[in-house]
Amino acid sequence: MTDASPAPLEFTPSPRMTLGVEIELQVLDAASRDLTPGAPRLLERFADDSHIKAELLQAMLEINTGVCDDVAQARRDLAAASDRLRAAGREMGLSFAAAGSHPFARWRERLVYPSERFHALIDRNRWLARRLMIFGLHVHVGMRDGPHAVAMLNGMLAYLPHLLAVSASSPFWQQYDTGLASSRITVFEALPTAGHPCTFRTWPEFQRLYDSMARSRAVGSIKDIWWDIRPHPDYGTVEVRICDCLPTLSETAAVVALIQLLYARLDAEYREDRPVDPPPYWIMRENKWRASRWGLDAEIVLDDEGHTRLLRDDLARLMPELEPLASALRCSAELRRLGEMLERGPSYERQRRVFEKTRRYEAVAEALEQEFATDQPWSAGA
Repeated sequence: MTDASPAPLEFTPSPRMTLGVEIELQVLDAASRDLTPGAPRLLERFADDSHIKAELLQAMLEINTGVCDDVAQARRDLAAASDRLRAAGREMGLSFAAAGSHPFARWRERLVYPSERFHALIDRNRWLARRLMIFGLHVHVGMRDGPHAVAMLNGMLAYLPHLLAVSASSPFWQQYDTGLASSRITVFEALPTAGHPCTFRTWPEFQRLYDSMARSRAVGSIKDIWWDIRPHPDYGTVEVRICDCLPTLSETAAVVALIQLLYARLDAEYREDRPVDPPPYWIMRENKWRASRWGLDAEIVLDDEGHTRLLRDDLARLMPELEPLASALRCSAELRRLGEMLERGPSYERQRRVFEKTRRYEAVAEALEQEFATDQPWSAGA
């Protein structure tokens, strides 16, 4: 066997900090609200639609945007793809939901989508990959070059717990309350190239890391690195992958806006030659765990002296600081929606309220289906 060197990792520059958004949807049986292998039939209908794509399981679909200048454009792309899917689904007895996990479906019953890449993933990772009955929100932001991407990635590391907490929507797993706000992220990070990102301070450091991973066949391409946040040189972006899928497009747009605003602030610091170093590894790991466990009620660690602050309060403190940027980036309405999410409560809290009221996991799935269809969060009076 030859020890061929991998191809050089080139970064495709993005002159502007554009947006690209991907949502992993649940494909449901409209009668039972269980996951169902409806993706192949839908993808036959949408074979030429670049905004609707296959995912690992036949009960999953990805909808995505084009390269967008702002959050409003990203939302329009997602809404249009959602409308096309729902119209086709009605004819086929299918419906859709958006959340990090399904409340009662069993991973053993899921069928893998017939793709060479997906079957290779199963073959390499076996049981770990077969459990990936989970659904996320991925947000790409354009970067000018490799060094810019590294600086923005490092700056965003401190905010990953905030993004996980506000998006957390996977309290249930196979008809069981996990006690977590996000069980999805704990399932996903079991994969060897998923979870906490490796840290590096320069683009050449990342290139050397990737070369070693590729040469040792730990990865076949950049697509096999599933960190919570990763550079994506082919697209010229940094991709935030830590978020659970959110039940409504309005909530999705609010979280996308938060990501864009944080990057805009970090970029201003970068231009002033004030790049941010990665947090200590133990803090990064501890804060992610706290966010996955307690969501917005987590107390995050602020520094290596052990000072803490309630994550909900840290987000509330942050929002007024982002308002001037929100006006400039035309996402003030989405930032206000984020404030409403803090007041009303995120999806993991709403799902538990549905179950407390009905004692039925099917009712939780029905509420998620309705939230996605109506773009309105469930309320106790519904």
